[in-house]
Amino acid sequence: MNTNLMSDEHIKLNDLQAQQVAELFNILGDASRVKIIAALLKGSLNVQALADEVGISPSGISHHMRGLRQMNLVRAHKQGRQVFYSLVDQHVEQLFQRGVDHVLHG
Repeated sequence: MNTNLMSDEHIKLNDLQAQQVAELFNILGDASRVKIIAALLKGSLNVQALADEVGISPSGISHHMRGLRQMNLVRAHKQGRQVFYSLVDQHVEQLFQRGVDHVLHG
């Protein structure tokens, strides 16, 4: 497979790297988390706005965010008493977009 991200060289992962990639895909294997990431493509949102957008409770959002933060996919920042979340960087957006493209055009 030859894409812009990979050369013709074989990708070899050690056991730790393979485990980390598996954990990444595992955390993305939940429809609510996928909806959360899709919502965050628009920019930083607070917990209530995410709950409204995704259709789950604020406590459900907080639960999902723990896993997304642990995998370094989202970051949190406080403004007063509210917690806002955003995607960590464009790598997350690109990974998500490639997954969506695969589903839509696969």
